[in-house]
Amino acid sequence: MGIPVLRGTPDTSTRPDSPLLVDRFGRVATDLRVSLTDRCNLRCTYCMPAEGLDWLPKPELLSDAELTRLIGIAVTRLGVTNIRFTGGEPLLRPNLEDVIAATAALEPRPRISMTTNGVSLARRAEGLVRAGLDRVNVSLDSLDRVRFRELTRRDRLEHVFEGLAAARAAGLDPVKVNSVLMRGVNDDEAVPLLRFALEHGYQLRFIEQMPLDPQHGWNRDEMVTAEEILATLRAEFELTPVPDERGGAPAERWLVDGGPAVVGVIASVTRPFCAACDRTRLTADGQVRNCLFSRSETDLRALLRAGASDEEIAERWRGDSWAKAAGHGINEAGFFQPDRPMSAIGG
Repeated sequence: MGIPVLRGTPDTSTRPDSPLLVDRFGRVATDLRVSLTDRCNLRCTYCMPAEGLDWLPKPELLSDAELTRLIGIAVTRLGVTNIRFTGGEPLLRPNLEDVIAATAALEPRPRISMTTNGVSLARRAEGLVRAGLDRVNVSLDSLDRVRFRELTRRDRLEHVFEGLAAARAAGLDPVKVNSVLMRGVNDDEAVPLLRFALEHGYQLRFIEQMPLDPQHGWNRDEMVTAEEILATLRAEFELTPVPDERGGAPAERWLVDGGPAVVGVIASVTRPFCAACDRTRLTADGQVRNCLFSRSETDLRALLRAGASDEEIAERWRGDSWAKAAGHGINEAGFFQPDRPMSAIGG
């Protein structure tokens, strides 16, 4: 697994005197994506090889105390209002409920969500809600058991269905389903996936496949675009743009057959939303990334373990955000995808 170069100290001489995570383009990061582990109990073909990856050594991972301290700095000193726990598979993190509870105890309390493959969600949903989890996104790319097994290399589709149902029964709202369509693989499932979501009261979001695979084998021609997805859906449903402000939300949303149900599409490649991006990311080994596609990082773990104060860490984090580029550059000549794959960055 390639590790990005560490970001040097950026020039912040023109940065405004603000405690927030501002950047040079007027954006403010209020949404923190926290990767809890790079490990996963599935082996999705577009995410990692069948044998898995070289996992991060345990000593390099943030401890629970280090993790909650950094989250606390983000919320109390940097203006972060939304925390999303990701992975790898976040349900593989020991003491996850304790981490969520510590996050929920912060003042002001942030909104807390999680992105999971759902395999272990059924037996954990109630405890996660008691700890303070507000919302959940479950990845699901196929409703067909054989195809699901081929895509994930695991026969766990029924467990995902059970996890989704348990999440809704536990009071998580909305329960979102994230689906990636791939040409010639599952691109015939757009309509069935939406019908499934409508039937069960879930909120479906399609995501364009992004260049974040460890093999660096992403092919634009194999990606099913937002326009193709919408065209397929419009053949069966009436789609009307949701009449609200999108803000920094990654998904464009449409009312389905007049609502209230909605479907979203995250078109990171063909319709980049970088100009309104409000995210910052923390990896499981304590590196801050100001963009999903960044090729450099800022090491907060080293600061923590060297005895830095909360304000010293906050100031380094502010500098990382100030250095954020205008966009991810996927559609520009000379683009290189990150060295780390998605499982090691966090979604």
